Amino acid sequence: MCVNVSEMPPDGTTEKRQADPRMNAHVKSPQNEMQGAVGALGDALLALAATRGPELAVTLARMLTAVATEASRSPRLARALADAAASPTWATTGAAAMGEKRQHRRSPGPFDPFAVFAKVGEDGLRHRLASLTVDQLRDIVAEHRMDQDRLAMKWKDTTRLTERIVERIKTRSVKGDVFRMDPREGD
Repeated sequence: MCVNVSEMPPDGTTEKRQADPRMNAHVKSPQNEMQGAVGALGDALLALAATRGPELAVTLARMLTAVATEASRSPRLARALADAAASPTWATTGAAAMGEKRQHRRSPGPFDPFAVFAKVGEDGLRHRLASLTVDQLRDIVAEHRMDQDRLAMKWKDTTRLTERIVERIKTRSVKGDVFRMDPREGD
């Protein structure tokens, strides 16, 4: 029986261990890195099969197997794949595809309109909103999701945007008040 020394347990026995790439994660080598990537790919494919069904996972596995097989045979394809993976465009789109959260498109609003409304009331809120630009008003609308009908983000009139913000804040401020009432007050 031929046993590779690197596969022998530290206690000197000749039992073979299951090669787990995560066990030697602290050792940086191309083989460990490759084994870790293959393990991560397998985990991702299993998760995909569990959530979306095995058909897509099997199709992806077959495609990746075919690409890897052809890249091992063709240095030109291997070079093209390496170049594509190293390009900044792939890194940007690849990161987004790997589940990183996309950044919000708009900046947060300059202030919290709910806090202003609670502190100084509707007139005070209107006064604060009057000093803002269209973009700043849109930032407030977007941050607090006040555009369910998808119209307000197209408006260019500060008066219309101000009215939308005040209307939504007033509506949300009283929402649920029926549950906060003292039952004895109703009599």
